[in-house]
Order: sequence, then structure tokens, then C-alpha cells
Amino acid sequence: MFIEIDGRRIGRDYKPYIIAELSANHGGDLQCALESIAVAKECGADAVKIQTYVPDAMTIQCDREDFYVRDGLWKGKSLYELYEWAHTPYEWHDELFEFARKNGITIFSSPFDEIGCDLLERLNAPAYKVASFEATDIPLIRHISGKDRPVILSTGMANLDEITEAVSCIENNKGNSMAILHCISGYPTPIDQSNLRTMVDLGERFGKVFGLSDHTIGSDVAVAAVALGASIIEKHFTLSRSDKSPDSEFSMEPDELKELCLRTEVVWQSLGKVSYERKKAEEYNLRFRRSLYAVEDISAGEEFSLENIRRIRPGFGIPPKYQDELIGKTAKRDIARGDPILWEDL
Repeated sequence: MFIEIDGRRIGRDYKPYIIAELSANHGGDLQCALESIAVAKECGADAVKIQTYVPDAMTIQCDREDFYVRDGLWKGKSLYELYEWAHTPYEWHDELFEFARKNGITIFSSPFDEIGCDLLERLNAPAYKVASFEATDIPLIRHISGKDRPVILSTGMANLDEITEAVSCIENNKGNSMAILHCISGYPTPIDQSNLRTMVDLGERFGKVFGLSDHTIGSDVAVAAVALGASIIEKHFTLSRSDKSPDSEFSMEPDELKELCLRTEVVWQSLGKVSYERKKAEEYNLRFRRSLYAVEDISAGEEFSLENIRRIRPGFGIPPKYQDELIGKTAKRDIARGDPILWEDL
């Protein structure tokens, strides 16, 4: 089972697909956004993801209490202020997509309204991401999945009924290929709330390629997710956490992203496949298994006993399981201490 984005197959039989989420980490600077794309490619990421919206697509300017963030990283800001600070301008999109393609890295986005989705369609985006906060916006999901491109659904905050409804919407609307990302929408997410077993259950329950949109600090949880079968890892990425932006505090810097790409591939390689065949690395050591050896000199015609033969290493003699068959039988030849016991010796 796999999905395909920009010619790259994504699934358990392929190395993990690493998405560098640029989000708001460009800090409103187009050159920073372009440099981030180039560095993500150098670090080994498969894709860079942006967000496509304008503040008015997300909320309205309103001074009522409902429209203010009262806790966490963005405490004190109105929703409109936050999204004005964080958004990636529409007029950047053509240049960002062109630059990414010239640099050989896939670029796609999370659209937050129908206008943004249609902009991405014009740019021939190879996939769409449904952000966690929009996982219950069924009209938007219907519009996105109507574009007939792969959809990656992030599930932060959604309960099982809400996830089921979103998955059904995508499946019923042109039957798009899709992947599901387990996500905890905490910024940052405490490691002990990661619940990676839920990620595995999502994949099994819905029969989809699955992965993790990870907001923990560091790469340990993402690496563990790959060990559990995750095919996609998404991490927020910044050139430097010292460049304060809305997401910088829980984002990876270049050295960390490079390490993530390397570690997840190593862990994926270690998973291999179900196989009980002897591996090439084991062939030489086969000789050091146990077998039956003479531990005393044995004369021709003498009976084999527990005193003169023993199950020891190396493995050039008869396998240990035949010990009881040998006891009481006689030797055909003189056997010296340290000789393997062979069938022709009986």
C-alpha cells in the first residue's frame, strides 16, 4: 500500500517521507522563505510544506474575548493579529513553487479556504494537506478532495467520529489516495502525551498510509514513530530559533532536520521485512553453533556415552538434537578428542 506524491512513492516499503513544515517561520521575509526551501533540500527533506491563507480566510477582526489567545506561545494576540503575522502571502506562491521545483524538492501546502485551494490548483500542487484545525471543516475538505490529488489528513484534536467523517468525505469524493497523520496539537507537545499507539491504530483502522505530524521538541518521538511503521514525518522547520516567529520555538534547525532525515532512514532500514531465511551476515557464524564432539578419545567399537561425547561449539558435527540416538551406538573408527562426531562414524 502506498500513495504517490510528485513521483515519490510513500508507504511502509519505502524510506520515510520527511516534510519540512515552513509554516510561519519565514517571518514575513520572502528571501528567508526561499533560503529555507533550499536548506531543507540540503538537509535531506523530501518536501517542504507551506500554508495558504490570508487572515480574512481564517477569522475576522473583532475585539470580543472569543477572538483572543489567552494561553500558550501566542498569549495576548488576537486571532487576526496572529494570522496576519504568520501568513504566507498569495503573491509569494508562484516564486516559492518555481524555486522549489528548480531546487528539486517537492512543495505543497495546506489551503484554509476554497480560494487558497484554487490558487494551489493553478500552481499544479502535487498534493494537499488538511490541517488539524480544519479537520472538521467538511465543506473545505470536500472542496480539497474534489481536486483529485493525494490528500494528507492531520488529526490533531479530532475524535474518532470526526476523523471517520473526514476520511469518508475524502474517500467519497473521487476516491482520492490519502494518508492520515496522527497529531497532537500542542505547541510544543509534551512527549508523554504523544500516544504513538494511536497512530498505528489509525493506519490499521482506516487501512491507510499513516504517519506523524510531530510538535514535540527534538527527533526522538519521530524516530519512534518510524519504528512503529510511520511512512510520513512532518516537523516544523526554521533556519534559526533565534529568529522569533510564531512557530520557531518548537521548530527544528537545519542540523536537527538533517539528523532526523538520517535517523529515520536508518530505523526504517532496520525494520526490513518478515523473513526467517538465514542472512548473509550470519553465514560465517553458522560454524559456531553447537554440535556433537568427542570430548575423550573413542576407540573403534566403543559405545558413545555422555562421558565421551558432548554438545559443544563449533558446529561441524551432528546436530545436538540427535544426541539420544547416538548414546549406546558404537564407533566405526578411532575418534580423537576434539573430533566432530559424523554420521559415518556410527
